[in-house]
Amino acid sequence: MNTLDNDFCYSFPAVRGVQAGRPFYIATCPLRIIPKIFIYDEEEVPPELRAQRTLNKTRIPEMSRYLVDNPDDYVFSALTASVGSEVSFIEQENAPNIGTLKVSMNTSILINDGQHRRAAIEEAIKHKPELGQDNIAIVFYIDEGLSRSQQMFADLNQHAIRPSSSLSTLYDDRDPGARVAKYLANNAKPFIGFTEMEKGSIPIKSNKIFALSAIKHATRALLGKGPKDDISEDEKQFALQFWNCINDNMPEWQLVQDKELAVGEFRQEYLTAHGIALQAIAIVGNHLLDFAEEERIATLEKLNSVNWRKSNPEWVKRAMMHGKLSKASSNIFLTALEIKRQLGLELSQDDLQKEKDLLDS
Repeated sequence: MNTLDNDFCYSFPAVRGVQAGRPFYIATCPLRIIPKIFIYDEEEVPPELRAQRTLNKTRIPEMSRYLVDNPDDYVFSALTASVGSEVSFIEQENAPNIGTLKVSMNTSILINDGQHRRAAIEEAIKHKPELGQDNIAIVFYIDEGLSRSQQMFADLNQHAIRPSSSLSTLYDDRDPGARVAKYLANNAKPFIGFTEMEKGSIPIKSNKIFALSAIKHATRALLGKGPKDDISEDEKQFALQFWNCINDNMPEWQLVQDKELAVGEFRQEYLTAHGIALQAIAIVGNHLLDFAEEERIATLEKLNSVNWRKSNPEWVKRAMMHGKLSKASSNIFLTALEIKRQLGLELSQDDLQKEKDLLDS
């Protein structure tokens, strides 16, 4: 490595390590510096001549907003970058592998992993300049050419697996919908002891019925909330009362709770053991928000007489595609519309036309 005695340099406090016989450096960098020194390939460059994916600009606003909205409580993982050979590492005395990494201002620093974080940081600082004083970790590798950089990108991403939607819900205390879903999982009659807290779908042999993420999505639909909308304490309590009322009018749910119907048989035979039914029922519940409480309760009592078996021809044509239950929005809509019809609720002309179009397609 060059000593860079005659060069202007960036200096980073760093720790040196070795992977596969190659040195790498872990450093910290102020956020305000990130947009100035870290570059990413232009989108016009063909994929075979790039070392990373094209920047997906639709991801940037949400990531930037996350930083701006949570300046005292955000977490951004390290960036990974390749740096040209014009670097020097100066060890501290009596501290092997701890020191200062100096990088020539004339060399390129290319992000291998984290270009969306870099762009979000740049955008967030425009709205909240004080974020620029914070730091982010950088892992530097010595650039060995395009082929090596492309392989690094592949290696860094091939084992990356997004956590399941339920696990993300379980660990997310920032999302109001997630907080309410966890509350309902522990307090609402149909969900206590029957909520899968980790997986997004229910394993065949599981003794759980509803995924935590399904409870979150259904409750948002019930309350008419978007992904980031706040949920008041009154709304949370209404959701609890609603799901308890549904439970009181679902004989099959009660049979499972009383261990008179096996969970496996319930999931195999009944629509109400699946997220599509939960979502559709929630949509109906949203329709009932303006009803007086007594009228709403009386309407929901009619659920007792609904045939929820999957073999019901109405569910076959509404909730299924190619013989399997479908979570598509069109199937949820058709299922919710039939539930409204079963409860004696008035259907709008727009709903009836949309229903006809979907069933005829």
